[in-house]
Amino acid sequence: MSEIGAPSAIGVPAQREPVEMTAALDEESDRVALRLAIDAAGVGAFVWDLVSGRLRWDERLLELFGLDESSFGGTIEAFNACVHPDDLARVTAAAGLAIATCGDYVAEYRVVRPEGGVRWIEARGRAFAETEGGPAVRLVGAAYDTTEVHEGEARIGRVLESMSSAFYQLDAEWRFTYVNSEAERLLGAGRAHLVGRSVWEEFPAAIGSEFEVNYRSAVATGRPVSFEAYYPPPLDGWYEVRAWPSPEGLAVYFVDISDRREAQDALSRSADRLALLASVSEGLTGTLDPTEGVSLLATLLVPSLADWCLVTLVDDPHATDWRRGLTDAGWAHADPAMHETVEQYASLRLRAMTDESYLARAIRDMTTVLMESGATDKVAAVLREGAARDRLRELDPESAVAVPLRARGRTVGVVTAFRGGNRRAFTADDASLLEDIGVRAGLALDNARLYEEQRDVAEALQRSMLTDPPQTPHLEVVTRYSPASDAARIGGDWYDAFLQQNRGPGNNDVVVVVGDVVGHDVEAAAAMGQVRGLLRGIAVHSGYSPAAVLSGVDHVMESLRLETTATAVVARLEHHPRPGAAAGEEVVLRWAHAGHPPAMLVGPDGVVTRLADVEDNDLLLGLDPETKRAERAAFLEPGSTLLFYTDGLVERRGRDVGQGIKALEELLRELEPGTADLEVLCDRLLAQMIGDQPEDDVALLVVRWNPETVA
Repeated sequence: MSEIGAPSAIGVPAQREPVEMTAALDEESDRVALRLAIDAAGVGAFVWDLVSGRLRWDERLLELFGLDESSFGGTIEAFNACVHPDDLARVTAAAGLAIATCGDYVAEYRVVRPEGGVRWIEARGRAFAETEGGPAVRLVGAAYDTTEVHEGEARIGRVLESMSSAFYQLDAEWRFTYVNSEAERLLGAGRAHLVGRSVWEEFPAAIGSEFEVNYRSAVATGRPVSFEAYYPPPLDGWYEVRAWPSPEGLAVYFVDISDRREAQDALSRSADRLALLASVSEGLTGTLDPTEGVSLLATLLVPSLADWCLVTLVDDPHATDWRRGLTDAGWAHADPAMHETVEQYASLRLRAMTDESYLARAIRDMTTVLMESGATDKVAAVLREGAARDRLRELDPESAVAVPLRARGRTVGVVTAFRGGNRRAFTADDASLLEDIGVRAGLALDNARLYEEQRDVAEALQRSMLTDPPQTPHLEVVTRYSPASDAARIGGDWYDAFLQQNRGPGNNDVVVVVGDVVGHDVEAAAAMGQVRGLLRGIAVHSGYSPAAVLSGVDHVMESLRLETTATAVVARLEHHPRPGAAAGEEVVLRWAHAGHPPAMLVGPDGVVTRLADVEDNDLLLGLDPETKRAERAAFLEPGSTLLFYTDGLVERRGRDVGQGIKALEELLRELEPGTADLEVLCDRLLAQMIGDQPEDDVALLVVRWNPETVA
């Protein structure tokens, strides 16, 4: 047997046996070399018998998974137990596809080894059928460890594919070079289509938008950018985007935040709605004047809810003629240049409206009228030809909504809001918001109406009992009554001046009274009438001095069981002939206080004196009939002025009674010496002490004795 590999003679044919041995040796060498290569690469083989379910692994594959023959179950379930839970669905899907198509199987996944370590495995294989066109009966393949081999780019790619954020890479020419699966889903295009194409060509709406501005800024500055932006249809969504520049181009991560933005917008709309409702409630409850309330309502609605609006007060919603008792009392426009136009329209439209108008429907049917488009033409159609229609066309509303303001079962007004064509049209949600506002506004306006009615009743009742003072020689008496701006504060203050018969040689005495019944409402006004009548009757009938008059009132109030208390100051000006040969008279002033702010005496020299202090300012009337009333007396110098008032003149928010009395003293020192006319003096005192919005009602009585004046 020749030696393997011995040379043959030139021209002599080689012997057959050495040739066969060489081929066999070469085949064995190839197998060994292949085995060595497989071992060197760490590749393991597997065979899955789909008929029996048996899964066979070679020794190398068992080693890759950290198992041996005894610890591996030899089933697909045993394999699945090794695969990382996050990758199992993807691996199962890849195997299922290969089996279903008798095609290739490719999967890369993580395995959890028994000791707890995690390795990356890449597997490749093919499914085979026994007969052509038949079902797959076997899946054969190989797998190897890619944990270290693909540590770099492969690892990044896997992360990009498995992460929930969308990612794509753009090159320096703004072409797609990579697109992960989440980006494919959000962009609505596969990577096979996108890679190599320009982002601006594939997504032209991005040109000139936040996307282009931020992308180009990142590339130009070399700094990452982060922003939120909306892309119109077909994507039609909001995205949170982060982009990092690199020498290769731009890496972009993005997430669809449409749901979040929608929730934020809904929350923002809800917050705006609540804020508007709160501002309407707060604003309207802060006034008891219906006209002021509707004007404020119009201001609150513009521009937050409407471009312009009108608020109509309804006096009688059941009137035969629906126009009767209607007043456009409030209006506003977001554009100052259109204020005059709205005002003119408000002054004209009610007379120009036909019975088919939206305002008539809102009042008659007590329902909201919504015009989502074409509001100018729709409203003009129910206006008679003329100036009102002309003003409407200048205002040019595109959408409108009219909402009745209801309270206590009646329509008290209508608010009509308008939007122009450059603003989103009114919707049913907007109408619902206006209806909520209407509930609050209607109740506030009706409260204002009721308060105003109560105010009118109380003020009329009170004024009916405030009679004119008597006219006596050389004694000037001037009175003022100023009701509170708040209707609920009316009712308790009064002044009075009357004659009391002088039992001596002089003329009749003059008694002046200023008082304040505790409480504020119509009942307080009625109680005031009782106390005032008692005091006047006792004084006139008895001729008592001031302290005795107050004591008499105490006893009668207890006897009649009047459930009220009051403060009062009573003063009597007694005329006595001057002794001696010279003609004339002198005046003695007697006074007593019952818990009332001190009266003021201003001498002819301008010195201001309080007529009461703590010691002689007794209890309120109606508390204790046995209390001893203090009384004081003094001569009144010619030219002297007396000031009697209720606490509303000196007390207000931020200033207590003591501070107010001191301020009144200082004001009297400033005004009285140079103010000869008592009418002017009273007006100035009221203007500077309480202003245009008195917080409480005020009764004021001023007396000046001047014997030099001509009777």
